[in-house]
Amino acid sequence: VLTISLPLAWNYALKPYQKNRVLNFLNPERDPRGTGYNSIQAKIAIGSGQILGRGYRDGSQNQLQFLPERHSDFIFCVLSEEFGFIGGIITLTMFMVLLILILSIARNCGDRAGALICVGVTAFIFWHLIINIGMVAGLMPIVGVPLPLLSYGGSSMVTFMTSLGIVASVGNRRFMF
Repeated sequence: VLTISLPLAWNYALKPYQKNRVLNFLNPERDPRGTGYNSIQAKIAIGSGQILGRGYRDGSQNQLQFLPERHSDFIFCVLSEEFGFIGGIITLTMFMVLLILILSIARNCGDRAGALICVGVTAFIFWHLIINIGMVAGLMPIVGVPLPLLSYGGSSMVTFMTSLGIVASVGNRRFMF
């Protein structure tokens, strides 16, 4: 079914700009000064950090402003360029610790609704993390998903902080039931 529906969708369902977006995701070098620019610069920034990074505020892609949206969607590229592979792993480890803490609150929660809230917040943060890092590493298309708690932006930061506040409230209520 997939082999039949894929060519039909490509020829009849997708508009030209959507086809262009798929082709540029598969091969960003196809349009290096246009739609492939962000992906190419993100990979250069991540790769130039190597193991230990270039140092705080010494990343060339960041400081010379080659990296677009470096304060929001591409903040992981800046971290990887300036602090290297080790900094990226430390960042991911801190996120995993946060997610494990939220799941432990869900496990120790006295009511089902609180546990479901915690699991939902975990999924919310986890998928934002996976999509953001996948898109800056070139494994997923660039869709503009912020990195939780690190990307600059009012609405995303308020949403993540509110979610964590609700989790903290659930954690405090575990002694009430």
